[in-house]
Amino acid sequence: MSAQLLSGKEIAGKIKESLTAEVTGLKEKHGRAPVLAAVQLGENPGSAVYVKSQKNNAEKLGLEYQLHQLADSTTQKELIDFIEKLNRDDKVDGIILQMPVPDGIDGCTAVQHISPDKDAEGMHPENLGKVVLASGALAPCTPQAVMELIAASGIDLYGKEAVVVGHSEIVGKPVSLLLLEKFATTTVCHIGTGERGNLPDHVKRAEVLVVAVGVPGLVKGDWIKEGAVVIDVGINRVDGKIVGDVEFELASQRAAFITPVPGGVGPLTVTMLLRNVIQSFKNKNE
Repeated sequence: MSAQLLSGKEIAGKIKESLTAEVTGLKEKHGRAPVLAAVQLGENPGSAVYVKSQKNNAEKLGLEYQLHQLADSTTQKELIDFIEKLNRDDKVDGIILQMPVPDGIDGCTAVQHISPDKDAEGMHPENLGKVVLASGALAPCTPQAVMELIAASGIDLYGKEAVVVGHSEIVGKPVSLLLLEKFATTTVCHIGTGERGNLPDHVKRAEVLVVAVGVPGLVKGDWIKEGAVVIDVGINRVDGKIVGDVEFELASQRAAFITPVPGGVGPLTVTMLLRNVIQSFKNKNE
């Protein structure tokens, strides 16, 4: 068996076509486009790449993108005051705080000051709580991207054995909730699972496997169940190359569908961010 690649770029392209048409309709109806305001403290090369991607993708969809670049000497209070100002601006529909932030800034606390209605990344505690309630929240972007990739495989999640490796607030926990919403039988593995030596057993029974840890080659290719759908969220630099958390070559011989790294989850994440902004605009105006 040779797995079919789940191309995030290809799937994102199809979603963008739909979103572009939707934005055109919203502009005609309401007289303006949805607006995403990004807040960046200082300069960080990694953050700069993500900002550029956000801006380019937003403009292609017809959204307005505002970059508010604050000095790296900005205090916690000044940052929160600036976020509160954006919260009060009726012409701003989505807000994102670019990470990482400089030393001395508590990014998690700052994000909690973003209005839940304008939370483009879906990381405000209120929105995470709504994911638990399956109430149509602005869900975290990467977990949404994971679910889109799984959907593209055509698998019916109802009753399937789904295993999530990694239990971070950004990916593992919310994606497990989104899988449960689809009635997948969901197991979450973490460092405790690995230290007990039980990770291979859990992975081997996974019909759907999501790995988001940040450890290259953590999941061995021969652990993959024949015919599984494998979503590798890991991004690791090894010997000048970007690799995932799953041993790709052997895993791709056993899985039915697998995401490449890079080119899988990453290209979809920005699209989900912009979809959240559009949804925020619609929630407010419609």
